[in-house]
Amino acid sequence: MYAGIAPPTRRTVLRTAFTAAVLAGTAAVLAPVLRARRPRPVTAPAPLAEETYRGRHILVGRDDVRIDGRVLHVMRRADGSYLSGINHFESFATPLELARAAVDELGTAQLAAHAAASHRG
Repeated sequence: MYAGIAPPTRRTVLRTAFTAAVLAGTAAVLAPVLRARRPRPVTAPAPLAEETYRGRHILVGRDDVRIDGRVLHVMRRADGSYLSGINHFESFATPLELARAAVDELGTAQLAAHAAASHRG
C-alpha cells in the first residue's frame, strides 16, 4: 500500500488536528488586534460650528472656541451652560452663543494670542 512509508498513527492524526485547531483559534483571536495596529489616516475633526459674525470669524470645535483664530477661554457650568472670561457674569446655552456675545463685548479688540486652553469638560 505505502511504498516504505508507515501509515500515520491515531496519535499523529490527533496531534496534527489539535495543532491546526490551535493555530486557527489563535489567528482568529489575533486578527482584530493586528488590524487595530494598522496606522489610520489622521484627519482633523470637523468644526461643530463655523461662521462669520459681525466681521469676526468664529470657530467652535470639540475642545475649543476660537475668534479670528485665537482661543476664547470657555468654561462649562454644572448646569450645562457656558461662560467665558470675556463675559463671566452671564451664562449661554451653547458655545456659539457665547462666542457671539464675546464678539459683541470685544468690539474691535482682539483676544490675547496666548489664551489658556478651554475647560469644556
